[in-house]
Parts: sequence; C-alpha cells; structure tokens
Amino acid sequence: MEKLTHDQISEHRSSLDSLHKVKRLPVYVILNSIRSNYNVGSIFRTSDGAMIEKLYLCGYTPHPPKKEIMKTALGAIESVNWEYVEDPKEVILKLKKDGIKISALELTENSFPHYNLKADFLPLAIIIGNEISGVSQDLLDLCDFSIEIPQYGIKQSLNVAVAYGVTIFELRKIFDLS
Repeated sequence: MEKLTHDQISEHRSSLDSLHKVKRLPVYVILNSIRSNYNVGSIFRTSDGAMIEKLYLCGYTPHPPKKEIMKTALGAIESVNWEYVEDPKEVILKLKKDGIKISALELTENSFPHYNLKADFLPLAIIIGNEISGVSQDLLDLCDFSIEIPQYGIKQSLNVAVAYGVTIFELRKIFDLS
C-alpha cells in the first residue's frame, strides 16, 4: 500500500472549471448563529467534500472573507454555493415555498437518528444551530422534522462541525448519486 500523491488524488477530482458538471447532493444547509470562524470554515470544507447544493450563513454566523474561515476552508468557499442572509426564517420560508423539506440537527422529543433518513426526504434543508444553544425554538417550529446523532458517552452532543460532517456524509451515503 502506497500513499497517493497530491497530483494523483487531483487527477480524480473536479476542478472549479468543471464544477457545473458535478451532480450536487440536493441538500441546503442553514447555519444559524454559529460563533466560531473555524467551525464555519470546517463546514465549508465538509460541504465541498459532500458537494451540497447550497450553504446559507445566517444570524451572527461569520462569513468570508474572514481569515480564520479562509484558512480552515482551504479554498472551499470557491466551490461551495453560499450566501449570507441575516434572517434564517427568510431562507426557511423561501425553501418551504420551493417544496423543500426543512429539518433541524437537534435533539427534540420527536427527533430520529440521522441514519434513518430515507430517499423520499429529498430535497432537504438542514438547520445547524449555535454551538451552545443549538437550534432555537422559533426555527424548530418551522421544521418538518428533526434529526439527531445518538450519543453513547456522557456528553450530550458533538462539536457542531463534526456533527454536520457525520450527518452530511450519512446523507451522501443514503442518497448515492453516482
């Protein structure tokens, strides 16, 4: 087993010029009031890896061109469709009007495990909330359902960027587009 070089890996990847040919995962991600530039940068990079449809940065979520985001995203702000919209409700209502199901990555009385999503949930929007307080109740009230990542230790949750990565790649697996 030999490790691949950067050039060998790049041979099988899309480029910025060919992104229009890539079939995107029909998932819209709404980040609401994320505090950390580094979490936002990580979410950009993960969004590129999963090739989501669009990333919305809302509330006081920092957005490019903040240097910490740029450093962590490693260029993914160029390959991920994204937009800053201050009010997340505006985005949610627009997506609902377009027939997109709205979900939250949050523990609620009716949440179900992320691995139980089905193909008929697409297209889908996922709200990712603040690192401390999660998704606010006023946004949960606009959701069709909520998704959780079961925890088996003493902590209640994962880091927001890690939780997003676990969830989006599970969706990518469930909704294989190849």
